[in-house]
Order: sequence, then C-alpha cells, then structure tokens
Amino acid sequence: MRIAIVDDIASEREHLNAELDVQLARLSLDAVTFGYASGADFLAAAKKERFDLVFLDIYLGNENGVDTAQALRRFDTNCMLIFITTSTDHALEGFRVRALHYLVKPFTQEDLAALFDEIVKRLPAEDRYIQVNAPGGPVRLRFQEILYAQHHQHQIHIYRTDGQETVVRQTFRELCAGLADGRFFPCSRGVIVNLEHAGDFDGTDFILKNGTRVPVSRDLAKAARMAFGDFLFRRREV
Repeated sequence: MRIAIVDDIASEREHLNAELDVQLARLSLDAVTFGYASGADFLAAAKKERFDLVFLDIYLGNENGVDTAQALRRFDTNCMLIFITTSTDHALEGFRVRALHYLVKPFTQEDLAALFDEIVKRLPAEDRYIQVNAPGGPVRLRFQEILYAQHHQHQIHIYRTDGQETVVRQTFRELCAGLADGRFFPCSRGVIVNLEHAGDFDGTDFILKNGTRVPVSRDLAKAARMAFGDFLFRRREV
C-alpha cells in the first residue's frame, strides 16, 4: 500500500507518519509512506504512480487542499482521501470529492484506530501480512501467499503458494490470532486454511485450487460450508 501525507508543515508530516506506523503495525498492514509539502508536488507524484491512501491538509500555505483533491479526482477516482483539518467547514466540498473522512486536529490514537479499522475494510487483500519467527529469523508472509497451516509435533508448518514451506515454533492459537481475517477458517484444532485458495468443499475436505485436500473435522463441517459460502458471496460483491 502506498500512502501520501500532504502537509506544508514538516513537523506535522513527521508526527502523522509516526502515528500511522503504530496503526500499520497494529493491523499488520504492509505500506510505504511518502510526505509532500505541497499539493502540486503530491499531484505530480500521483500521476506517475497512484496512491492507495492520502492524508491531505486542507490549508496548504498558498494552496487549498480541496483544490488539490479535485485535481486528484480528475485522474484517480479510487484513492482513499482523508482530509486533515482544524474544522469541518469544508464538509460539502469533501463530499463532492468523495473524501472518506475528516481527521480533525488535534487527533488522538483512538481517532486513528477507529479510522484505520474502517480503512482496512476497503483495502485490497494483498496488503495484509503476518510476521512469524522462523529458525532463520523473522519472516513476513502476506496473507494471500498462505495456502494453509498445520500444527505438527510442536511446530507449525505454513504452506505457501510458491510451493515453499515455512516452519515456526509458536502456539496454534497465536497463529490464528495473527490471521484474524475473514478469509481464514480453522478446520480443526491444528489446521487453518485460506479460503481464497479453496476451489471447493466436498463436506469433508477443502479442495484447494492446486489440488491439495485440507481435511475438516466432522463437527466443523457445517460451519466450514457456511464460511466458504459467505466468503464466495462477499468476493462477488467486491
């Protein structure tokens, strides 16, 4: 995920950047943040490579953040836009440029946490990751590259889309907590599967798109069928 902070005051950009780092870590979001002192500099960068999220100060010295937002919308209608302001006087203009939210100064970590809980629902699936401790050191795995994981002999084997396997030592409960995302389903006390890689469920096994069968305990079969159906329905809505 690419994030832009547009504020003409360097200390304000640095402060928001530090606060964003807390939220990105809390939600295991993979992101790169860029800072811009003017709307013109931001627009020039956005035309070269689009941003997923922008925090845009309404008062940018001699520039107006609303004008910058209007210019952005002429070539990018999908970037999530958050206005940074000291008031909500520009609420109507914000509606016209499809601003997601107003972040009113001074804001708190609680304000940002609530905002990011909303933002994460709108992000592409590939922006989520989990960091695990493998024998060679910490490994960051994107959710989308995990097929399934299995607990075996005090280790967890994480099977990946590239055909490789990551082995970690932690409790299965800890792993499941890190994969708290609608695409993962715990098939038994020691197996969890990524539903985005499931092609079918035959009542006893999830059949992955690569042909691998992941068994589901009998008492979870009904829940597995419902979870898979709900996942497919939500994916069609996106």
